[in-house]
Amino acid sequence: MKKRVLGITGGVGCGKSAVLSFLEKEYGAEAIQADRVAHTLMAPGQECSRRIQEAFGEGVLDGEGRIDRAALGALVFGDEEKRRLLNRLTHPAVKQEIRRRIAASPKPLVVVEAALLLEDRYDEICDEIWYIHAGREARFARLSESRGYTRERTQAMMDSQMGEEELRRRCQATVDNSGAWEATRRQLEELLEARGFAAG
Repeated sequence: MKKRVLGITGGVGCGKSAVLSFLEKEYGAEAIQADRVAHTLMAPGQECSRRIQEAFGEGVLDGEGRIDRAALGALVFGDEEKRRLLNRLTHPAVKQEIRRRIAASPKPLVVVEAALLLEDRYDEICDEIWYIHAGREARFARLSESRGYTRERTQAMMDSQMGEEELRRRCQATVDNSGAWEATRRQLEELLEARGFAAG
């Protein structure tokens, strides 16, 4: 079977990680999370780490000289100029590493997960992109429980991301992850079966 590259995206709190984990465990997919790739590239000695230190100063380092992602996030949160600078420093390197991992994978299904999949033009390297949707209240509840985010912080993050209408228009499928997991699972199974993939 020809290798198929699937992108999954959606706003914060939509449950992209749960979908990715399901595809990895049940379908043997190669799972690639852009955020984890970025974390790897920010390790001490990496070019991305050096560039971030030069741009934002020693205040973004922890006691061991590593990039403190929480401190970096707090620094760029709500500051559009700094956020764009961080994206310019990291996104091209992350995309290059993801391309390398896709090429190296022996698996027939590779799934790439990122919140900014479309903004960063991953449609260039994915065969198709699925939008993972969840209702506003479900997202508020999930992020409050899992990350301790306030409604205000979650709302600000939602507002900074691509709107639902645009995501639906530009993705090849929409998976509603607002309710019980079994309903989400059935949607995923139907989509994958239509594309010739069976659960392992």
